[in-house]
Amino acid sequence: MVENIFDVSESVVLVSGASRGIGETIAQAFAERDATVVITGRHQETLDATAEKLDVGKGSVEGIVCDVAEEASINACVDRVIEKYGRIDTLVNSAGVNIRKPATEFTAEDYDFVFNINLRGTFLLSTRVGRQMIAQGSGSQINIDSLSSNAPIHQVVPYSMSKSGVSAMTRGLASEWGPHGVRVNALAPGFILTDLTQKLWSDPNMKAWGKVVTPLQRMGVPVDMIGTALFLASSASAFLTGQVIRVDGGASAGLHWPIADDFQVTGI
Repeated sequence: MVENIFDVSESVVLVSGASRGIGETIAQAFAERDATVVITGRHQETLDATAEKLDVGKGSVEGIVCDVAEEASINACVDRVIEKYGRIDTLVNSAGVNIRKPATEFTAEDYDFVFNINLRGTFLLSTRVGRQMIAQGSGSQINIDSLSSNAPIHQVVPYSMSKSGVSAMTRGLASEWGPHGVRVNALAPGFILTDLTQKLWSDPNMKAWGKVVTPLQRMGVPVDMIGTALFLASSASAFLTGQVIRVDGGASAGLHWPIADDFQVTGI
């Protein structure tokens, strides 16, 4: 029994925003471990290409269009998954967007774009899947949080606000759904190298700063998220709910100054 506590084979896993980046990598990890994986995004052709690439092991990978900014799209997607597979064992809420600019330049439309996907959409997908999990008496939900919910990052205020909402939602739903056998946790990545962030982190100043603020002194990569995701989906975390696990190389552990270890300051 102990040997199989990380087993996710034959489970049904729904991963939103899985056509690229962290969502795609987590979906692949489940597929490689013989889970039935449903990935979602806004474009069917992209999903089909990703599903074909990830279709490995004894499980299966299917792409279903789901725009989490639209409630009807969420309901149609979840209904289709339940009709075909009968249950959902794990939900990974990975869909998310960001706009980087000063708060004074944000329009109402910009704000709504970020919140409709990052918080409203996450909540609607969580609760729709939550109803199914409550009915079946089991399930694990994994919300993709962010380093910015611990310490807001410069010029991404609405994004940081939305991810702080995800943290609060994680704890609240865990409290409500625990008696029904449903666990809700969050995985908060640190600074992660993806195709979208490669240009940003290729800047020498950014790269040097990233090493200073991350105790493990390297950038994260999407595969660094796999272990925590599998842990949260499996029976290994059976007594864990309502928690935000920060997979950030220690960036949230404290303030890190760019000074030499042998630099001494004496004073009162």
